[in-house]
Amino acid sequence: MTNDNGKRKLALGLSAVLMSSMVLSACSSKDSSEASGNGAAPAGSLKIEIFDRGNAPAGVTASDNFLTNYVKENFGKANNINVEFVPIPRSEEVTKLNVLMASGTDVPDIVFTYDSGTFNKYAEQGGLTDLTPLLQEHGQNLTKFLGEDTLRYGQYDGVQYSIPAKRSTIGKYASFIRQDWLDKLGLPVPATSEELYNTLTAFKTKDPGETGGKVIPLGMTIAAAQYDSLVWSFIKPVSEQERFELTQNLSSRDYPILLPGFKDAIQYMNKLYNEGLISKDFALDENKETLTQNIGNGLVGAFSDDNDAIFYPDGTYDVLTKNNPKAVLSAIDPFTNSEGKTAKPVSAPNGMYIMIPKSSKHAVEAIKYLDWMSTEGHLQYIQNGIEGEHYTLEDGVPVSIPDLSVESSNKLSGGGDIGIIANGRIFESQEKNNEAFVKSFRTQYQDIIAKSLTISTTNPIEPVFTSRPIEAESKYGTTLSDKIKQLMVKATMVPPGEFEVTYESMLKDYMSSGGQAILDERKAAYSEQK
Repeated sequence: MTNDNGKRKLALGLSAVLMSSMVLSACSSKDSSEASGNGAAPAGSLKIEIFDRGNAPAGVTASDNFLTNYVKENFGKANNINVEFVPIPRSEEVTKLNVLMASGTDVPDIVFTYDSGTFNKYAEQGGLTDLTPLLQEHGQNLTKFLGEDTLRYGQYDGVQYSIPAKRSTIGKYASFIRQDWLDKLGLPVPATSEELYNTLTAFKTKDPGETGGKVIPLGMTIAAAQYDSLVWSFIKPVSEQERFELTQNLSSRDYPILLPGFKDAIQYMNKLYNEGLISKDFALDENKETLTQNIGNGLVGAFSDDNDAIFYPDGTYDVLTKNNPKAVLSAIDPFTNSEGKTAKPVSAPNGMYIMIPKSSKHAVEAIKYLDWMSTEGHLQYIQNGIEGEHYTLEDGVPVSIPDLSVESSNKLSGGGDIGIIANGRIFESQEKNNEAFVKSFRTQYQDIIAKSLTISTTNPIEPVFTSRPIEAESKYGTTLSDKIKQLMVKATMVPPGEFEVTYESMLKDYMSSGGQAILDERKAAYSEQK
């Protein structure tokens, strides 16, 4: 399961009537749901949301397969509970979930979303069950599995309204470079921003890939995975208070637009662009389709990306080596800040938000189910399958068996969407988590992936935690996300002499469009949180 972009746009696009209906339905069922929260409702039924990605193998569905039957048999039958999985189209999950929540009758007992704004809105509107007493009575194993650092991300105004899934690793980004190009030019692996700039210049002028002048020294898009490491390397050290107040969280991601150094970062991108060192068409490539194609065609010298993105079968690295068998990539960590550290953003320790609607009459069963999943190897079975058929154990870590039969492969269908309490495979230590992550890839890529994973968690910049949502961020988030991209694109692409006036004009527009409201609210929230 991976966190997709753009869900906030869907959530904020719902009508006021829909949200009002949700509140009314939640309130109408208040008495029965409170009885459920106190454990008074009888066992017998449990409806669980499941993503329908439209890619289930022939003969099975998202809601009826080997692993859903495993849950029904080992949790449901064992506890005299009829378990039903309710499929929700992945591409429409926020929209469909809002419709279900508004109905108050057809909504599953367990629902979830990756979007913090959606969770906050449900909690604010009174549509969710307080899980604190349920966890204390029926979720001791689950609480231990998740830990307090993860659980706090499921709180709204200090009340536990969701169960956040636990991430196996918080690392996000690494950078990569054509090692064969470095070797051809006799250059070392760049370890600082200055060394990287000199290397990019050499790639531009000497064209070691013999691209016929089509070389792209640094691949770039307007997606965060390509520019975040570069931008954050310019952010200057600040106090805890400044970091809290000046950060703007939009679409579930921290933006440093008001932090000292952000302007310097965009001016540096302007320099790279005007010197022909980054992709000329980066502004049109938010889905990184052009970048992926250019890397595969051997035109790109260096780039940043998610730490695992290029290594999947038939992915970017496979295409590159198919087109150029001599091509070799190395993982690098070159973006140094004013302290000489290669600081970069990491994810929060939580993944999706698992919620029990206020209208549910089976909140006890729901928590018992999540608690069951955290015990006795059930999560490992759901994620990995059957030992000897789907994997072998190496030092306690499941290693996938290649070339599974169709029948065996089908048994694993939907495992990532059923094991909802975890994002990634989780073991007794972070070292084991990392080892499992690396071994989930093919042998030829495991060394570079191990380095990429290490890079992605080196000198981490953790998300700013807020004990309550910033309402202005929810209100203006979609608009301001677009305005930041517009600022970055226009200020990067103008001639150097026009940078100052362009940047300041667009920053002024950003602040008047909601940025100032967020700043004011975060200042007030810092005092409250302290």
